[in-house]
Amino acid sequence: MTAQALAANQIELSDLIDRFNLSHIDDPAFFSEWQTNLPPITDLDRQLLDRVRAGYLNLLNYPPLREDAVRMAVIDPILFIAELYLPPFHFRSEVPVTLNIPDDEQFITGRIDTLIFREQLWIMVIEAKRASLSIEAGLAQLLTYLLAAPNFVNYGLITSGGEFAFVKLEQGHQPRYAISDIFLTRNSRQNELYEVLQILKKLTALSG
Repeated sequence: MTAQALAANQIELSDLIDRFNLSHIDDPAFFSEWQTNLPPITDLDRQLLDRVRAGYLNLLNYPPLREDAVRMAVIDPILFIAELYLPPFHFRSEVPVTLNIPDDEQFITGRIDTLIFREQLWIMVIEAKRASLSIEAGLAQLLTYLLAAPNFVNYGLITSGGEFAFVKLEQGHQPRYAISDIFLTRNSRQNELYEVLQILKKLTALSG
């Protein structure tokens, strides 16, 4: 029998639960990394993030805002500010991934929007969705990529440009995952991209 390929962008959370025994963890202690001991950011960081936010809000005035525009206007600048294009980090885009399904003739294929890593350690997988979509639309796809990562603990970021959420996945016989709060680019009280940058710096530093 020929193995059947499934597309990662068509996978549902129920598929991952049934096929990989994936479970969601509500305990805040499981994914405390995004909440505690966050590194400080500079005044220059804040100024640059304010420009990123202003640029995103301006783009919303001229829809539609597609996935590639989200990457160029929001994600790429944040990665630049976080210095994740510099050593010791490595950057790849549109990375092909294959995830075999246990005890099944099927496998899942897809392409990671953005992969940041050190040597063979995947530090951050970023899945971008167009602004009109909720980040929930890409959660199963992101978890699929994290399940394919080579290390035991994996972190990911999913964003629509207007919303950001971090994900932690722990491998094992019964993989477990948890999600951070959702950070909003449009928040009128403060620029929540500050916290996004802090968490990004924290999670990538954990591999050092």
